[in-house]
Amino acid sequence: MDKFSIQTILGMEPKGQKLIAQGWVRTFRSNRFIALNDGSTINNLQVVVDQDQFDESIIKQINTSSAIAVEGTLVESQGRGQTVELIAENITIYGNADPSVYPLQPKKHSLEFLREKAHLRMRTSTFGAVFRIRHALAFAVHKYFNDRGFFYMHTPIITGSDAEGAGEMFRVTTLPFDNTPRTEEGNVDWKKDFFGKETNLTVSGQLEAEVGAMSLGKVYTFGPTFRAENSNTTRHLSEFWMIEPEVAFIDINGDMDLAEDFLKYIIKYAMDNCADDLAFLDQRITDLEKNMKKEDRREMGLIDTLKFVTENDFQRITYTEAVNILLQSKPYKKKQFEYPVAWGEALQAEHERYLVEKEFRKPVIVVDYPKDIKAFYMKVNEDGKTVAAMDILFPGIGEVVGGSQREDRLDVLLKRMEDMNVPEEELWWYLELRKFGTAPHAGFGLGFERMILFVTGMGNIRDVIPFPRAPRSAEF
Repeated sequence: MDKFSIQTILGMEPKGQKLIAQGWVRTFRSNRFIALNDGSTINNLQVVVDQDQFDESIIKQINTSSAIAVEGTLVESQGRGQTVELIAENITIYGNADPSVYPLQPKKHSLEFLREKAHLRMRTSTFGAVFRIRHALAFAVHKYFNDRGFFYMHTPIITGSDAEGAGEMFRVTTLPFDNTPRTEEGNVDWKKDFFGKETNLTVSGQLEAEVGAMSLGKVYTFGPTFRAENSNTTRHLSEFWMIEPEVAFIDINGDMDLAEDFLKYIIKYAMDNCADDLAFLDQRITDLEKNMKKEDRREMGLIDTLKFVTENDFQRITYTEAVNILLQSKPYKKKQFEYPVAWGEALQAEHERYLVEKEFRKPVIVVDYPKDIKAFYMKVNEDGKTVAAMDILFPGIGEVVGGSQREDRLDVLLKRMEDMNVPEEELWWYLELRKFGTAPHAGFGLGFERMILFVTGMGNIRDVIPFPRAPRSAEF
């Protein structure tokens, strides 16, 4: 007898065929109807059980989340909500889930509670949908770049440099804490450490990706990155995944073109391949907001928000234009912005969302930021005050992508590093890229979990990664 995934079974034409379905019990209604799910789809297979044909000991073990196999006949469904159902002829219990102790009962649970049960939460409809979409987006990332001639590059997780200059990094060491070797000056003697120098977990693979771009032309990284920022907001993780393409022989305009095309592609891929999951999450948001005040609800449903991105050309404006628009806005004049608006200040999420949701009503790319609020590696513009940096802003979430044309002039890069106290000796190899065959190049970074948050409509970034890492949180 053939075995099929539930997704496959639900797409079959019922002809009385004999087959095997395996999965976990979602519900067992009236001791007659099993809702069976194997994770391949958000939809359940209805299994019809005739109690008279089964031993009572089997019936008692069919509980929520019990793992079972059902041999039976596929027929046209007699009820509403499904086109086929499986008439059970034999049931095998792989693993019972005792309802007296199993923590996830067939009722609504808070997302906070489910985070404490991360080893089980993927069995729920919400998290099953989220993580199927996560897979689809990851596949789309690789497909997009592969189909366009990019090479996938694995950059180091352990690094001796700080690409962002933030200083908030996790240290990697084998030195004993109770007897740390010291120099004559009393400092930690890093020469005695495993790598012979101070090392950390990476915050970005960008600098190494530039090495790849300067040899292979077009590369991308897609791997874990780490930030030791003591933040417990709904937008921060200590461990997350970054997508960072790097391309030789393009400028900031080519970088913006690439980023816009890439974002539209992966969102469209999810819409085309995860329609049932997105429809479920869309309805989930609608249900959650039913009793909210109108001003607290989202302006658009989830699927409409995704179409807002895929069906609009992104508006491109300079940072200076953005500041002037904000200074003329009603929220600024009525002192409704929490953070100040002034040239030279970083744009905050409230400012970014105003530009996207109120001013232009489409995604926005802001370019040419003041050099003093951006990283040392970004190309200084002819005005000497700004750099060729761009951020892409989405509704509801603000910045999703940050990128720039990289500074390819050695003298300018050295001056920027000096001004920003970036030690030359740590990045000697990066500087040599500007000595030997330097060329224009650009790239950007996309936080993968930030994108999943946008596509799924979830409200907390800890709910779009299987095992979230955050301050005082590394349980699983």
